[in-house]
Amino acid sequence: MRILLADDHALVRMGFRLMLDAQPDLDVVGEAADGEQAVELSRRLRPDVVLMDLHMPGLDGVRATEQITAELPGVRVLALSTFDLDENVVAALRAGADGFLPKDVSPEELIEGVRVVHRGESAVAPRLLTRLIGTFVRTPPPRQTPVALAGLTEREREILVLIARGRSNAEIAEDLAVSPSTVKNHVTNLFAKIGVRDRAQAVIVAYEAGLIHPGE
Repeated sequence: MRILLADDHALVRMGFRLMLDAQPDLDVVGEAADGEQAVELSRRLRPDVVLMDLHMPGLDGVRATEQITAELPGVRVLALSTFDLDENVVAALRAGADGFLPKDVSPEELIEGVRVVHRGESAVAPRLLTRLIGTFVRTPPPRQTPVALAGLTEREREILVLIARGRSNAEIAEDLAVSPSTVKNHVTNLFAKIGVRDRAQAVIVAYEAGLIHPGE
C-alpha cells in the first residue's frame, strides 16, 4: 500500500513515516510540505492513500483534498487535524476525504485508519462523526432540502437516519430485524441515489436535509 504524507511539519512527517514504514504492507512513497505539493505528488506518484493535514500554509488540506479526489478518484484521503472538533474536518469530508483522525492517535489507530480507507470504508468513529457534523452542519430551510432525497424509499430514508445517528450496518440490521446483507444492499442503493461515496458524506446529507438534528 503506497502512502503519501502531507504535513507542513517535518517532525510530524518523520514520526508518521516511522510508524507506517515499520509495517510490511505499508510504504511511504513521498512527503509534501503543503497542499500544492500534495496535489502535485499525488498526480505523479498515484499513492493509494494520502495522509492530509488540514492546516497547511498556501493551499490548505481541504482544497488539496478537493483537487485530488476530483482528479484522481482512485486515491483515498485520510484527513488529519490537531483538534477533535474542527469545522475543517466537515469541509474535508464534503470535499471527498474518506476519513478523519486527530493527530494524537496511537500508532495502532493510525495504521488501522490507513487500512480502513484503503478498503474503501470511512475511517471516522461514528460517535465522533455525529458530534462533528452536529456541531458544524446547519440545517437549511425546507425549500433547500436536496432533491435527491425525494427519490428515496421509506426504508432508505429510515436507514439514512440510522446512519446519521452513528449506527453500523450490523446495528441497523438488528434495529430493523433484517439481515446485514439486506442492509448493505439498501446502503449501496441509498448512496447511489444521494450521490455520496461513504458514510461520512451520507451523514452530512442527512443533517443538511433536516432528517436529523444536533443532539438526536
